[in-house]
Amino acid sequence: TGFATALSQTPSISSISSEGREDLQVNRLETQIWIKPDIEKTDVDFSEILNAIQEIAKDVNIFFDELEGVNSPSKDDDSLLHHGNMTSTSDDASRLEVVGEEVPDKNKVNGLYFRDGKCRIDYILVYRKSNPQTEKREVFERNIRAEGLQMEKESSLTNSDIIFVKLHAPWEVLGKYAELMNVRMPFRRKIYYLHRRYKFMNRIEKQISRFRGWLPRKPMKLDKETLPDLEENDCYTAPFSQQRIHHFIIHNKDTFFNNATRSRIVHHILQRVKYEEGKNKIGLNRLLSNGSYEAAFPLHEGSYRSKNSIRTHGAENHRHLLYECWASWGVWYKYQPLDLVRRYFGEKIGLYFAWLGWYTGMLFPAAFIGLFVFLYGVTTLSHCQVSKEVCQATDIIMCPICDKYCPFMRLSDSCVYAKVTHLFDNGATVFFAVFMAVWATVFLEFWKRRRAVIAYDWDLIDWEEEEEEIRPQFEAKYSKKERMNPISGKPEPYQAFADKCSRLIVSASGIFFMICVVIAAVFGIVIYRVVTVSTFAAFKWALIRNNSQVATTGTAVCINFCIIMLLNVLYEKVALFLTNLEQPRTESEWENSFTLKMFLFQFVNLNSSTFYIAFFLGRFTGHPGAYLRLINRWRLEECHPSGCLIDLCMQMGIIMVLKQTWNNFMELGYPLIQNWWTRRKLRQEYGTQRKTSFPQWEKDYNLQPMNAYGLFDEYLEMILQFGFTTIFVAAFPLAPLLALLNNIIEIRLDAYKFVTQWRRPLASRAKDIGIWYGILEGIGILSVITNAFVIAVTSDFIPRLVYAYKYGPCAGQGEAGQKCMVGYVNASLSVFLVSDFENRSEPTSNGSEFSGSPLKYCRYRDYRDPPHSPVPYGYTLQFWHVLAARLAFIIVFEHLVFCIKHLISYLIPDLPKDLRDRMRREKYLIQEMMYEAELERLQKERKERKKNGKSYHNEWP
Repeated sequence: TGFATALSQTPSISSISSEGREDLQVNRLETQIWIKPDIEKTDVDFSEILNAIQEIAKDVNIFFDELEGVNSPSKDDDSLLHHGNMTSTSDDASRLEVVGEEVPDKNKVNGLYFRDGKCRIDYILVYRKSNPQTEKREVFERNIRAEGLQMEKESSLTNSDIIFVKLHAPWEVLGKYAELMNVRMPFRRKIYYLHRRYKFMNRIEKQISRFRGWLPRKPMKLDKETLPDLEENDCYTAPFSQQRIHHFIIHNKDTFFNNATRSRIVHHILQRVKYEEGKNKIGLNRLLSNGSYEAAFPLHEGSYRSKNSIRTHGAENHRHLLYECWASWGVWYKYQPLDLVRRYFGEKIGLYFAWLGWYTGMLFPAAFIGLFVFLYGVTTLSHCQVSKEVCQATDIIMCPICDKYCPFMRLSDSCVYAKVTHLFDNGATVFFAVFMAVWATVFLEFWKRRRAVIAYDWDLIDWEEEEEEIRPQFEAKYSKKERMNPISGKPEPYQAFADKCSRLIVSASGIFFMICVVIAAVFGIVIYRVVTVSTFAAFKWALIRNNSQVATTGTAVCINFCIIMLLNVLYEKVALFLTNLEQPRTESEWENSFTLKMFLFQFVNLNSSTFYIAFFLGRFTGHPGAYLRLINRWRLEECHPSGCLIDLCMQMGIIMVLKQTWNNFMELGYPLIQNWWTRRKLRQEYGTQRKTSFPQWEKDYNLQPMNAYGLFDEYLEMILQFGFTTIFVAAFPLAPLLALLNNIIEIRLDAYKFVTQWRRPLASRAKDIGIWYGILEGIGILSVITNAFVIAVTSDFIPRLVYAYKYGPCAGQGEAGQKCMVGYVNASLSVFLVSDFENRSEPTSNGSEFSGSPLKYCRYRDYRDPPHSPVPYGYTLQFWHVLAARLAFIIVFEHLVFCIKHLISYLIPDLPKDLRDRMRREKYLIQEMMYEAELERLQKERKERKKNGKSYHNEWP
């Protein structure tokens, strides 16, 4: 009662003057002195009263800490900082040390702990003393201490203007916020049980195990001895609760919450701390955006290198372990330690690498089948009737492929191109196109199953995202209009429907305009191809003159790649502007909108020229004597005499190789160069020995920050590659193989980048890969349509089939072998009278070099009547048969493949049956364990009361 009376007489913070601080502190001391004698004079058990007093005392301590913070000097004062020394500016709790206890020297040296060597650094804030936002930082840091976080400040060794703020969350704060955030923690080890097996199955398993004994011991799996025992993966977990803390497995309170969880809790607190008076003046992100703090990041767990071998001395920390078992090039063939990646970087990054590993693994069968199709073309090349006829057609003279400067040429001159075309366009191409369409569906369906297993193992099944905060830009724009949030019940800014629609219309118009810019770029490439093919045909060098069309295609692809890379920079700024113009409400809405725009821009930019070559090149050129011209000036480009597929193959191969090479350089080479330059400047200024003695926060600050858009660039690169692998795979069967080789390198490049070149990102949670899954499904649908058109329109599969069954030697016999293709080349070429050339198209040479006299006729690829027919150069009946067969093939192919895709997606459940059973059993066991643990606790309390002889109510149990 006396203590409560003293507290009731305590004035509020606002009424305390600086002169009354000493009297108030004396009163506080006297209060603590006279409580104890009153308790000792009574015989009553005051255990519950003491607990209440302790809680009140904590509030009193917080009260006085706030009071000291109000009247204390500026925390940015240089007098509180000493260069190179870990001087503490935290509250009293962070400065207390147990008398006689030795402080671990190792913890002091490695830069991962406070000055006392016991409080681990959970988060780092960085600011500059010259920054004018001093008042906001003072209020923010004062409120941080009021939340219970401990703080130390340290000036940089390389720049006295840079200040590092080290934060530590004690056990009480971690427990409080872990309960609020529903952090799941281990409380009982899992009980594994075996299904009942029949004797026959047991015998088969024994025989298989004997056979495996002769095989290598799973070389792709990591050595279990080098990996730590990840306890949370072998235990049942439940949301942490301080009231049921005795249920959880706590060997050491300092290590119960791992470093990633501790950093996430501290970040959660920082996002909800005020820095200024006002409804929206809250959160670390706003301080980072207005420049109050320069950086904020959790620390890496020490160095990733060690003088000692990991096999003999073990890993020094998780970062070192990840480098040796994941980011090192020597383990490129091994599986990824996904549980360790998740523990160190969080679930969101872990899911990205899980998806990338799954995608890479699924590329193995696609790459194998694509390589088989290519090798099938190599082995059947000598038996291909079409390529034989092309190579032997020395008496067939082809019309020039451009105006004036292009000469007449023998069909046999394109023998090499005909053979190369057969390598990609052969009898197995249709099968491979169907296989890849089905493969894309199987990949996505099995990824859903894989994701479900990962979500179960990582406790993401029941996890739901928190109610997201509104973006500051949205609040500033619509702060005058408010409405009640249906979830939280609090008023929040509101965007009117008309305003939202108008902004979306403007954004859609911007997207349409940028797509028109892409089309204009493709139009420029088309003009370049039309102009340069004539230029190369009149070139002095015989090598270029004789291969003018190949030189035109190659240079056009390289120029197109340069335009793609330049437009990508423009697209990023336009997408950023349009997304901000839409004013999305939350960060996830902003991220999804930006992702969709960037993918649409990059996809159109990367594939527009490929679509032109696949479906428009050589399709609308007219015929000799009546060519269609661009702006009535330039004659449209024709395909090579052996077909347009060779141009499409060159386009895909060059773009894919150059794009992947450039991306890998920008992902790893650019951060490497930047970090090397930073280390070089430090080495020149401070020497090598001083550089090695830098604390961990200084080393991490000198690393490159993670991209502002998170994993966007990594996902975008892989999704665009997935589109290249599936959309035009019928024209380039080696695309999955190139993607597989790139991804094997990509996994280790990304791992090396995350572990060694980037600051440690915040460990955030996620249940799946987000909007990217819907984009993958859209690409899978588009791939079916494009492959149907590539086979029907771009390749010669349908014309050959029509000739074999209708016009060839086997017509009406139901056969379509190589013997049925005799005469196909001659039947696919039309005759043109040389005297019918237009004046601007007439070649400079008359073709006398072939037969000694001027040519009267030349041939061209089309199904048209001869010049002396009743309708000169009209379409033949074979043309209409081929056109009808192409349309029929597209319809049948699409319906068949879509039916197979839907059937597979229906037959493959999203959740594996064994996982569903495990989840049900775990739910049952958790209920039983919680009941038993609670019953055990109540029985212990009952026994203690009996032992102490105290009365109790006859309650259950």
